[in-house]
Amino acid sequence: MSKSELKWQLLTKKRGSSTQGIPAGKEHLAWVTNTVTLIRGERDAVLVDTFLSAQQSGELVDWVGASGKNLVAIYVTHAHGDHFFGLKLLLDRFPHAKAVATKSVVAGIQKQITPDFMKSFWEPRFPGQLPSQLIAPEVLDGDSFHLEGEALNVIHLGHTDTSHSTGLHVPSIDLVISGDCVYNNTHLYLAECDEKARNEWLQALDRIEYLHPKAVVAGHGVLDPDSSPRHIEETRRYLRDFNACVANTSMPLELYEKMLALHPDRVNPGSLWAAAKAAKPS
Repeated sequence: MSKSELKWQLLTKKRGSSTQGIPAGKEHLAWVTNTVTLIRGERDAVLVDTFLSAQQSGELVDWVGASGKNLVAIYVTHAHGDHFFGLKLLLDRFPHAKAVATKSVVAGIQKQITPDFMKSFWEPRFPGQLPSQLIAPEVLDGDSFHLEGEALNVIHLGHTDTSHSTGLHVPSIDLVISGDCVYNNTHLYLAECDEKARNEWLQALDRIEYLHPKAVVAGHGVLDPDSSPRHIEETRRYLRDFNACVANTSMPLELYEKMLALHPDRVNPGSLWAAAKAAKPS
């Protein structure tokens, strides 16, 4: 009997940006989308990443439940709260599922969910919106796991919008879930990146491209994404533009405006503003 072919589907949710105080003029673009992926077999399923708020995580739980599949694992790509805050709600509903991530990502998540970091970083940005209970995943044993006999392989991406980022490659269906390595029409979150990290991000894009995926899921994108591999090159172009603009500007606002002129329609300019301030500390 032939193996069943895996299928995948996305759920996207819009939320506010985590950057405050952005310059006036792009208010209609001041939001960001998070994307989660459900990989489905005939009977079982694996979820990649979760949402940030308690409300959206609850909607995610219902969406996974509506698939009718037996959730066996939740894989977390990297240690940013908007990709794992929903874990406890999911595991409460699907107690037989196992939440996993690489050792470095688990360590990063454990730092993020300390009461001090939650109070200083996340709660002021999303007051009253976060799940009350947060947990870290378990460390994944090895660099791959299986769904109904098909391999799901971890891609070690190094620094993308944070350190120790990963993606997931599903060779049987030529799918790459990029975590936050590939962005779709959204300003990249570069606030944690110096020049070395930005160049590491460029290498991470090469690593994904080398796999020749037919579909690439962007962690942040539009509400109805096409998951086209062309977003690899578009993300690369953005990084190169940012590197060039950093070299040719001296003030945060100048860098911000130069990049906006090159990328006027990308959503979440707050990300760019945070990046400009990080690259040009006045």
